[in-house]
Amino acid sequence: MTITIKIGSNVLTQADGMLHVERMGSLVKEIADLHRDHHRVILVTSGAVAAGRSMAKDYQSLDPVSQRQLLSSIGQVKLIDTYKKLFDQYGISIGQILVTKQDFRTREHYLNMRNCISTLWDSGVIPVVNENDTVSVTALMFTDNDELSGLLASMMDCQKLFILSNIDGIYNGDPKSPDSYVISEITPRTNVAQYVQTTKSNFGRGGMLTKCRIARKTADSGIDVYIANGTRPQVITSLANGDKDFVCTHFTAGDRSPAIKKWIAYSDGFTKATVIVNRGAAAALLDHSRAASLLHPGIVRIEGEFKKDDLLLIKDEDGRTIGVGRVSIDKDRLTKLGSQHHSKPIIHYDYLYIYPE
Repeated sequence: MTITIKIGSNVLTQADGMLHVERMGSLVKEIADLHRDHHRVILVTSGAVAAGRSMAKDYQSLDPVSQRQLLSSIGQVKLIDTYKKLFDQYGISIGQILVTKQDFRTREHYLNMRNCISTLWDSGVIPVVNENDTVSVTALMFTDNDELSGLLASMMDCQKLFILSNIDGIYNGDPKSPDSYVISEITPRTNVAQYVQTTKSNFGRGGMLTKCRIARKTADSGIDVYIANGTRPQVITSLANGDKDFVCTHFTAGDRSPAIKKWIAYSDGFTKATVIVNRGAAAALLDHSRAASLLHPGIVRIEGEFKKDDLLLIKDEDGRTIGVGRVSIDKDRLTKLGSQHHSKPIIHYDYLYIYPE
């Protein structure tokens, strides 16, 4: 079995910002057990900034970007050193991978990253991945490590993704309310927007809304996603074994997507332009019961410049984002077509990702 495990900052740190080494040790032991049973694991870990916060002095006077660069730089050393010592106890080697969103900007970069992780797996090494906050700035950052973990799980065609936070899952109301309960299963047809809380954690960058969006996108690509409480004992073992009594939220996997679609699904941050489509085209694209490509008559207008094989953001006439796809024609040639008929799809279904409604 192939599993991506994302561990959030609130799981890895104590209230004072210091690393919770005892809890890290418990989680590492569970991952070591999976590794020993020949499961392939990717560990996506937060905690570098939080670890650095306990080590740096007088960083409050710096601007937010400089603060993050300082804290993540010194904190990452402490974080990975702690993991190394913990995995050494089980004779397991780890390989550190620090990435930015730019590392996935083209199909070539994407495949290079996939080859790197495959090489580590083939060598019996567990990849430990984190965003490189020392060089990332706001425009180039992942939403948080939830997004990164979803991308990696899809890229490596994993069977499961565990997103471990300090909350038991997606609640049907305010988690603090005694009447609320954890929704145990979410299918592609489940509408969970009304339930998701928008509050953020103390140390993390995202929130439950982000987790829900990433979980649904990843599940739609054919991966079972679990949001669970990483502070609970045996959380990884319970999820890996499919323990039905363990409290969590399971996003059930849809049909498995081709590799190219998985890359496109997570590449909306690298689109070159936006194409506005009419209501007929929007309805056809959003009809998940059939495979529909974007044809020339469905285009209302184009915003921005692009060349053949660039990624385009697709919106309807109301400004709602429908999806993203790889265009099959240069803008100049498309513009010259005018009202002429063009038989080939502007964006073929095989290179098109439509967001779940």
